[in-house]
Amino acid sequence: MELDNISVSSEAKEAAEHLAEAGVTPMYVAVRETGPPDQPSAAGEVVGVIAVADTLKDHARETVAALQRLGLEVILLTGDNRRTAQAIAGQLRVTQVLADVLPDQKAREIARLQEAGKVVAMVGDGINDAPALAQADVGLAIGTGTDVAMEAADLTLITGDPRGIVTAIALSRATTRNIKQNLAAAFIYNVLLIPAAALGFLNPIWAAGAMALSSVSVVGNALRLRRFSPLQLLAP
Repeated sequence: MELDNISVSSEAKEAAEHLAEAGVTPMYVAVRETGPPDQPSAAGEVVGVIAVADTLKDHARETVAALQRLGLEVILLTGDNRRTAQAIAGQLRVTQVLADVLPDQKAREIARLQEAGKVVAMVGDGINDAPALAQADVGLAIGTGTDVAMEAADLTLITGDPRGIVTAIALSRATTRNIKQNLAAAFIYNVLLIPAAALGFLNPIWAAGAMALSSVSVVGNALRLRRFSPLQLLAP
């Protein structure tokens, strides 16, 4: 409105602030007369305020709570105005908010967090999120979002259910932990038994059995991931 030289009344400003505090995005509606093409348009006036809102996704609150229980720092990064962002953050119980951020600034905010020594996972679904998804250490796109976001992300969640974020992170941690356990088991078998066999302290038959047991234990430990369930993480 200021760029177009349109005055905004105190009543309109008050209405916009009230709407923003309620968690919606206010927009001014203005009317002005237009003159001949060779003359500048006359100054107009605001005649109303309307508001739009993105409602919280189902299970958004429990997803944020589960991520926080996993020890993760949750930050709301949005191009929306600060009042609206703070209202949404209050519903999600998120304490850190970066608002009024343009698409290229989102990527810079991710880079700033990385420079502070943080490993950053970015979750987004829109065209505006693509630069930040590409900049993050791990980009997670919502499957119901835009193709651009899914192309820029490292991982795409098939559905629009945000609980998939918790599943992806928890399963990744469980898989990494499982790999380390398997490596440790294999090293123990080989470090202890190969020298024993080489020095003649271990019968070759027992050595072959130990090798088979090593493989079975590693495979059996890996198969435990089939019973993985994130439901306990989502419980309040």
